[in-house]
Amino acid sequence: MKYFTIAELTRTNQKANNAITIEQGDNLKHLVEKVLDPAREEFGEPIKVTSGFRSQEVNRLVGGAKSSQHCKGQAADLTCSDNKTLFRILAEMEFDQLIYEFGDENQPSWVHVSYVLGANRNEILRARKSKGKTSYKKIKI
Repeated sequence: MKYFTIAELTRTNQKANNAITIEQGDNLKHLVEKVLDPAREEFGEPIKVTSGFRSQEVNRLVGGAKSSQHCKGQAADLTCSDNKTLFRILAEMEFDQLIYEFGDENQPSWVHVSYVLGANRNEILRARKSKGKTSYKKIKI
């Protein structure tokens, strides 16, 4: 873990317990070592984690999906000076899900990436909001 810390990946603004188990911590370490650190190395600039691990309570408070990989320590939402370039860098790596979150054709608002040791789907999605509902569509790069 060269560029990211467990404290950074478990930080929350919610007034709720966000402690991790050993398994969730191991998942976060795999995410960092296999995806986040290599992406930061390639990008060459800081990448901010806006949401990493979420306890079930934190996930509920932020309106996350009940099956969110954030709750397993397998996912992070990221932002940087050029989210579209970061998305392209991540698309070249091994990952479970990579999501171009909202934004427009020039830039996603943020990038979601997940990693599951030994079970990655390499699924690329685009999130859009219409009439207050979020939809996800598979895309190709």
